[in-house]
Amino acid sequence: MSLEEAALRLGFTSRAKRASAARLEALERGETKPTRNQLLKIAATYRRPLTAFYRTAPPVPGNRGEDFRSIGGVTDKREPLLDALLRATRVRQDLVRSILEDDEDIESLSFVGSMPITEPIEGAAATIRVALHLDETRRARVASSGEQFATLRERVEALGVFVLLVGNLGSHHTNLDERVFRGFAVADQIAPFIIINDQDATAAQSFTLIHELVHVYTGSTGVSAAPTAVPPRTHRARVERFCNDVASEVLLPHDSLPGLRQGLTVDAAADQVSKVAVTRNVSEAMVAYRYWRTGALDAEIYRRLAASYAARWQSARARRRELREEAAGTGPTYYTVRKHRLGRPLINLVRRALRSDELTHTKAALILGVKPSGVEPLLGGSMTGSPTRQQSG
Repeated sequence: MSLEEAALRLGFTSRAKRASAARLEALERGETKPTRNQLLKIAATYRRPLTAFYRTAPPVPGNRGEDFRSIGGVTDKREPLLDALLRATRVRQDLVRSILEDDEDIESLSFVGSMPITEPIEGAAATIRVALHLDETRRARVASSGEQFATLRERVEALGVFVLLVGNLGSHHTNLDERVFRGFAVADQIAPFIIINDQDATAAQSFTLIHELVHVYTGSTGVSAAPTAVPPRTHRARVERFCNDVASEVLLPHDSLPGLRQGLTVDAAADQVSKVAVTRNVSEAMVAYRYWRTGALDAEIYRRLAASYAARWQSARARRRELREEAAGTGPTYYTVRKHRLGRPLINLVRRALRSDELTHTKAALILGVKPSGVEPLLGGSMTGSPTRQQSG
C-alpha cells in the first residue's frame, strides 16, 4: 500500500490526503505514538501480530522457500497478500508437524526428497504413478475433471501429504488468482503440505497437484506458477521444468498422446488440443505443453495458445463470479466448503488432537483458518472413510 492508501485504511481522516499520510508517517518515524485502538487497527490492517510492533526491529520476513515462478521480479500489488498466505501456511504446517512428532509411532516419509531432477522424466513419472496406484485403468475417461482431482487428491493424501485448497486469506477481497501463484509445496518428511490455488480452473488443479507432489518428491519447498516456454537457465528453473514435465507425463503419458500433423496453424492446433483435453479431462494448457515438450508444437504456437487459454479463463471466472452472486444462499454451507478446502486428513488430525487435549482451540483455529469460536462447528459432523496418517501407513 502507498502511504496515502494505508492512512485511508487505518482511518486517518483529514481534509487533505497529504495531512492523513503525514500523520501515519509521523508514527512510522517514531515522532508520535499510536493509541491502543490505533495500534490494534494497524495490526489488523497490516496482518501482523500485535507483538510485532513492540519489537526493537522489524521481524525477519518469513521463509517462503524457493520462488519457482517464471515471472521474475514480481511487482503484482497482491504479492504482500501471497506473503501473508505463505506465512499462514508455514504456521499451520509447523503446528501439524508438532502434533505428529508427539506420536511415538510416527515415521518420517522416505519418499520426500528421494527424487533427483536428473532422473529420466518417464522413470520419475512411473514412480509417481505407482505411488498413486494409477494403472492402465487411469487412462479411461472419468466423469469430470472435478472427479479426477478428487481421486488424485485422496491418493496423494493417502501418502501422508496434507492437501489444502487456498486462494485467499479468508475473504474474496483477498483473492489471489493463478497469475500470482498456482501452488505451494512444503517438502517436510513429517508433515508435507501442498497448497492448491482454488481460484484456478478445476481442470488445471489436477496438474498443479501432481506438480507440487513432484516438488515434495524432489525435496524442493517453494511457490510455483504456470509453465513457461522460457529456457531454464538457473537451478530453480530446471527444478520447475522437471516438475512440469513429470506432472504432464503422469497425467498424459507420452505413448497415449495422439500425433499432430506438422505445420499446423494456431487455430488448427487449438482444435486438436481441445479434442485431447476433452477426451482425457485435462486442461488444454497442459495438453499444449505436452505437445510443445514432445516437439509437436513450436514454442511460438505454444505461447500463443497458453496466452489465449489464460485470457479465456479470466473471462470465464468473472462470469462464474456473477453467477455465484446471483445464486447466493443456494449453495453448500460455509463449513461444508471449508471442510472441503482443508481436506479430511487435516480435519481428522485436529479433531483427534483436540479430543485428546494435545491441542488448544486457539491453535486449532490457526490450523483450520477460522476463529476459535468456529472450531467446533467446523469439526462437527462426520468425515468417515478418511484415512489418518497411521491408517494409511
